[in-house]
Amino acid sequence: MGSYRLAELDRRLLILRKGLLHGFNAANNKQQQRVAFVAGVQRSGTNMMMDVLERSFETDVYHERDRRAFYNYQMRDVAVIRQLIAQSKAPCFIVKSLCELQNLSRLMDEFKIDESRPAKTIWVNRHYFDVVSSMLVSFKNQANQVKRIAEYRNSDGWLSEGLSDETYALIKELVHPGISDASAAALIWYFRGVLFFEQGFDNDPRVQLVQYESLVTEPQLEFARIFDFLGLDYSERVSNKVFASSVRRRPPPEIGAPIMDLCASLATRFETVAERQRQQFREAGR
Repeated sequence: MGSYRLAELDRRLLILRKGLLHGFNAANNKQQQRVAFVAGVQRSGTNMMMDVLERSFETDVYHERDRRAFYNYQMRDVAVIRQLIAQSKAPCFIVKSLCELQNLSRLMDEFKIDESRPAKTIWVNRHYFDVVSSMLVSFKNQANQVKRIAEYRNSDGWLSEGLSDETYALIKELVHPGISDASAAALIWYFRGVLFFEQGFDNDPRVQLVQYESLVTEPQLEFARIFDFLGLDYSERVSNKVFASSVRRRPPPEIGAPIMDLCASLATRFETVAERQRQQFREAGR
């Protein structure tokens, strides 16, 4: 049996064990139930984040491949997610939210249980070099996407939703007929990532930012911070399969200078917020 099939078997057995445990403690779990989102630009390491959270015995996790909660990688209607939450017997209901970055503030408002149990978000940010390199392997159509968006603002569904006037002006300025897929992918990383700041998440207590590079090089510290934020018990067991080999695995992509500068500036803003939150966690002595 291949390694993937073994891993999937282990996952299904874990979910079965969790279901039995949740059913046994259903009444108590419902009293403390809360909702969390895992967000970030595509190819930022959110799959790994979801896998680690799923290994907790306190979570009910919905990946974007789960047809109960998603259609074509997009979250189903609010009513569907509400029904899944109502059916869940876990203390913490977690759902992935990549195509919904532009709506996260509204979604957190929508799915708070009460004032003492607000919905929360873990936003994973990864350096644009590695995101772009991964996008070029996985998608390969970024130039056409940004050209369409530059011409017609709402041309590409969720990808072009929520663009501020300032961001759209930048897209119009930077997109040209000869733009490469690498530069276009970097621009996508920028205009999806800047939604974090445009929605005020850098100062929103409901949102915790984690840098992918810190996550894979210091998994015990970073996952302890994330689990604490979500009110979950942390054990090294859940993160013992995290590895750092994907950091700068490929040569830096060739990105046009104006877009490179834009991304570098945003990357610095992300790192500043993440370091502030890491420092707050250290000072709290948790």
